[in-house]
Amino acid sequence: MQNYYKSAKLDNVCYEIRGVVMREARRLEEEGHRVLKLNIGNPAAFELDVPEEIQQDVIYNMQQAQGYVESKGLFSARKAVMHYCQQRGIEKVDIDDIFLGNGVSELIVMTMQAMLNTGDEVLIPAPDYPLWTAAVTLSSGKPVHYRCDEEQNWFPDIDDIRKKITNRTRAIVLINPNNPTGAVYSQELLEQVIELARQHNLIVLSDEIYDKILYDSTQHVSTASLADDVLFFTYNGLSKNYRAAGYRSGWMIISGAKHRAKDLLEGIDMLSNMRLCANVPAQLAIQTALGGYQSINDLVAPGGRLYEQRETAWRMLNDIPGVSCVKPQGALYLFPRLDPKIHPVVNDEKLVLDLLLQEKILLVQGSAFNVDDKQHLRVVFLPRKDTLEDAMLRLGNFLSKYRQ
Repeated sequence: MQNYYKSAKLDNVCYEIRGVVMREARRLEEEGHRVLKLNIGNPAAFELDVPEEIQQDVIYNMQQAQGYVESKGLFSARKAVMHYCQQRGIEKVDIDDIFLGNGVSELIVMTMQAMLNTGDEVLIPAPDYPLWTAAVTLSSGKPVHYRCDEEQNWFPDIDDIRKKITNRTRAIVLINPNNPTGAVYSQELLEQVIELARQHNLIVLSDEIYDKILYDSTQHVSTASLADDVLFFTYNGLSKNYRAAGYRSGWMIISGAKHRAKDLLEGIDMLSNMRLCANVPAQLAIQTALGGYQSINDLVAPGGRLYEQRETAWRMLNDIPGVSCVKPQGALYLFPRLDPKIHPVVNDEKLVLDLLLQEKILLVQGSAFNVDDKQHLRVVFLPRKDTLEDAMLRLGNFLSKYRQ
């Protein structure tokens, strides 16, 4: 009998955050082991709950969520996003410029499917959130990774971006605040990227899902607020700022040079119609979330839970011999580097697999984020402080004995 095979389109599509090591973690759990999952930014798993007023509004309005709604999303939810644009300085955004999705992930894939012809290139940061690379590849495009400089607080290297622009380049991706590094980009850097987009007729795709998770009085500037003559797609949602990852509620805002994108927007509209609509109960949460009390501000302020967990994990990682870590100014992650003179890692996936098997701690190897070395790890700092302290001590002990 003939076997069945996956499509060749998937040959170079990777999402190692839920890859081989994650499957091994599931096997251990099925055997009865407890695994500390520091591999994914899932707030609910660590008792960081959706604010109660949001939960109550969804429950109260559930009866209204039984049928399809307009493919772009509920009017009230999109209206709330439009008001948020005004607060963020993103001008001339109308209701019809906003698409709601089953999380930002769906909207990213939709964008790539509408935008790319075979061989079209998209500039993506390295390290990146790997969904971006996977979405480009799946849509028959070519991901081209530009360098982010660890010695410059993980800011994008503008010269490297410039060198990698070709006549096939269609767009440039910014992840700001950044996953996995926690970098928050300056207005000056954003303006330099916009100027490159302006010169080369590129679309700027700005992933801003962590825009409220900021530390040390860091200010976030929305890229699309800085120009109106470049086409911007801005992505955001409820998953992180409002700890509602399971709601799968995100949005995409189209702004700037919309008049030059009529055909592209028709393609996105077609794809939006094909999925009928995003899940409606989660859309009911958007208006209350954006208009209500912003409890995330308490969590990221000094003394707040996320702030203190970041401080603890960052300090303890840097205390491990041969480990250094740039302090994140946003998001939920640390991206430490292992000094190759002390920790000569050949296979970082094997490193995280061995850590899992020996210590029952699940991390993600740095190469999963499309960096060109094997010397980085991504650590999620969502667990409570005492759990993080124990995990960092165990990681340090593991690294002190580990040799490949």
